[in-house]
Amino acid sequence: MGSGDRYLAAQLHQLIASADTGPMAVERSIERLLEREGRTPSRDAATVARALIAAGLDRLPLPGHGATLKRWQALERVARHDLATVKLYESHTDALAILHEIDTRHAPRPDALHAVWASEARVDPLTIREDGRSLRDASHVLIDGRKSWCSGARVVDFALMTAVAPSGARHLVEVRLSAPGVSIDESRWQAVGMRDSGSFDVVCDGVPARIVGPANSYLARPGFWHGGAGVAACWFGAAAAIGTRVRDLQVDRDDPHALAHLGAIDASLASGAALLREVARTIDTAPADDAAHVALRVRGAIADMCERVLHHAERAVGPGPLCNEADLARRVADLPIFVRQCRADHDHVAQSRILLTDAEALGEAGWTL
Repeated sequence: MGSGDRYLAAQLHQLIASADTGPMAVERSIERLLEREGRTPSRDAATVARALIAAGLDRLPLPGHGATLKRWQALERVARHDLATVKLYESHTDALAILHEIDTRHAPRPDALHAVWASEARVDPLTIREDGRSLRDASHVLIDGRKSWCSGARVVDFALMTAVAPSGARHLVEVRLSAPGVSIDESRWQAVGMRDSGSFDVVCDGVPARIVGPANSYLARPGFWHGGAGVAACWFGAAAAIGTRVRDLQVDRDDPHALAHLGAIDASLASGAALLREVARTIDTAPADDAAHVALRVRGAIADMCERVLHHAERAVGPGPLCNEADLARRVADLPIFVRQCRADHDHVAQSRILLTDAEALGEAGWTL
């Protein structure tokens, strides 16, 4: 690990250890590391994510254990640096949290890059073979099918993937990506935004896998929604980085139209930060409660916030910086794709149904001061 990586490690350790740590120190350390190394094949998203893991900076506070905000602050700082990197980092740290919650008998492999891939392919979804349990014992099976949207498919070591058993039960399985029968299909990944995340399809043909936790536990566990809410901290971090660049471009300028857009960005980011802090406190106060409503709320609100920031940022800076600044151009292209993890109106419908059917959720809707 180089001196820049060690400096980054020291700064992030400080963030995680102390609630009073100034976030700007961490942000500067990430920027310094990337300014020195650049976006070269030797310093791609996977390399930076592995540097964080090697430094022990993947062992974030678990969500719902009293320091959820610290966890989200770490995600935010990495997202400010680069969304492809935080896509790998967030998925890895989510995998560690899942294993801690439902699979305490097996420690995660040290220094390995993990991922969580739970999106279902429309064609040939991942299934457990009917005779797969004869492989070794009841927890070791063979899986077939396709898993879509596998970010980091070429670089991840172990993945937690959802698969359906012949009985119809939904299981979480752990797969070593170097196992026989695993192949990567890159043909459908034509993205411009988030291109560097390498979110390819993974195809399994009789791949050995280990069942993680009880049937249906992946969705039933309280941490499912805690993790879903935490992704919004990544979106926020990227939007904050865009807002920071818009602010920097207005220094020593007196363009009232650009300043109006900057003011709108400031208001949007401040409201988003306040909601994230509130939701983190809510999760820590009642970690065993169903957090679907607050998670859907914060995801929807932060997704809308990101769209507002992008709207105002593009108008504030004009085509010059959007075309001539690689970092800004990449963030503006990446963020809309990453944010589409929020299913927009579909999630708003689910959120509204909770409000209409759950008296407690309606009472805690946050519509009063």
